[in-house]
Amino acid sequence: MQYILSFLLIPILLTIFPSAAWASTGAESHPIIHVGMHPVGIFCIGVFVLSYIAVLLEEKVHLPKSKPVMFGASIIWVAIAIIAPSYDVDHGMLRDAVFTGLEEYASLLLFLLAAMTYISVLQERLVFETLRSKLVQSGFNLQQLFWITGILSFFLSPIADNLTTALVMGAVVISVGANNPKFVAIACINVVCAANAGGAFSPFGDITTLMVWQAGHVDFFGFFALFVPSVVCFLIPTTIMSFFIPKDNPLTVKEVVSMKHGAKFIIFLGLCTIAMAVGFEQFLGLPPFVGMMAGLSLLMITAWFIRHSGVKADKDFDVIEQVARSEWDTLLFFFGVIFSVGGLSFLGYMELASSTMYDGWGASVAHISLGLISAVIDNIPVMFAVLSMEPELDRFQWLLITLTTGVGGSLLSVGSAAGVALMGTARGQYTFFSHLKWTPVIALGYVAAIGTHFLING
Repeated sequence: MQYILSFLLIPILLTIFPSAAWASTGAESHPIIHVGMHPVGIFCIGVFVLSYIAVLLEEKVHLPKSKPVMFGASIIWVAIAIIAPSYDVDHGMLRDAVFTGLEEYASLLLFLLAAMTYISVLQERLVFETLRSKLVQSGFNLQQLFWITGILSFFLSPIADNLTTALVMGAVVISVGANNPKFVAIACINVVCAANAGGAFSPFGDITTLMVWQAGHVDFFGFFALFVPSVVCFLIPTTIMSFFIPKDNPLTVKEVVSMKHGAKFIIFLGLCTIAMAVGFEQFLGLPPFVGMMAGLSLLMITAWFIRHSGVKADKDFDVIEQVARSEWDTLLFFFGVIFSVGGLSFLGYMELASSTMYDGWGASVAHISLGLISAVIDNIPVMFAVLSMEPELDRFQWLLITLTTGVGGSLLSVGSAAGVALMGTARGQYTFFSHLKWTPVIALGYVAAIGTHFLING
């Protein structure tokens, strides 16, 4: 069903904006060739659509999502290079356009690589396993655990990102609800909604918020204006769903997990790294990834001291190994998306998209609609589309698109990385259709969050 919905929505997406996009932080720095209905332009759109269909079919065919989009990006730029001379674009101009995309991708890559490495190290030091163990042995009933896992997901997501948060809290839900599939299904929905809502008011909570922050459209502290709308988005569906959770005691699980040596200091170092990323950007005008890479270097130095501390279990602890375990498929997927849609933007479709959406519909309607689209199509290319159009938006509208694309993915289980991940870990209990039954309730939260944003930030 989810794939049928995706196929139906792709033509709509292409009608709205014939290309997704290319993240740009400033004025137009590359030429645009307006190919219109040129066969090569249509061919490039087709390549992008086919590569994205392959991404949607990843669970069925087990082809990592990075491979088709990277290959598609190569084909698109080769096709552009072939027709570029007929549009008076020389090799130097073409290289400048490509390197503009590389600059944008490199900033995102370095930031995420540092963040993912920290998360990987915290997992290796058993920080998240310890949290899970304590919750499992807490003695709370199912309804209390439903609220606790939701609240923790909401507040952990702004720091650890929504995917990691969903996996950690999902493990708690599965452990305590091992004999209650109905509880697991509803609690997983709650975790997904809470993690996505919590990630919407922090630059670290979601890739889309990170992109808006790095593009300079909203400063770090400006995102906290979305805190109240995010709380509303979380509380409405959670409150309604909680009435369907019994107050039964969960399955008793006896397990004791303790954090490894140095874990607490690494947590502190992670917070300092976030502070450096924010401080470097706010006070020194340096890109946030500079602070993140500085923090990564400190983590590597800390790992050296831990490795030589004399603790036998830590003699092989190496941060470089954790770098290698980062989600490289995801990082390379970003490369494919940025360069694929960057090529389509170079062909002139960005201007048509901007005219259709912002001149025709108006910014608010466009952003609310894009939030609904992100429930089926990943919110990353949707946000790239908005950034590539370079619309003249005020802070309120940038926050609106950040909110809608951040929480719109909660409407369907396939709409966010958190939902897709939990479908894998809670296979057979949390499914597309178990989530779909609660979509009307989640939609109430989506609408209420938008209304709250208009009320307090408009």
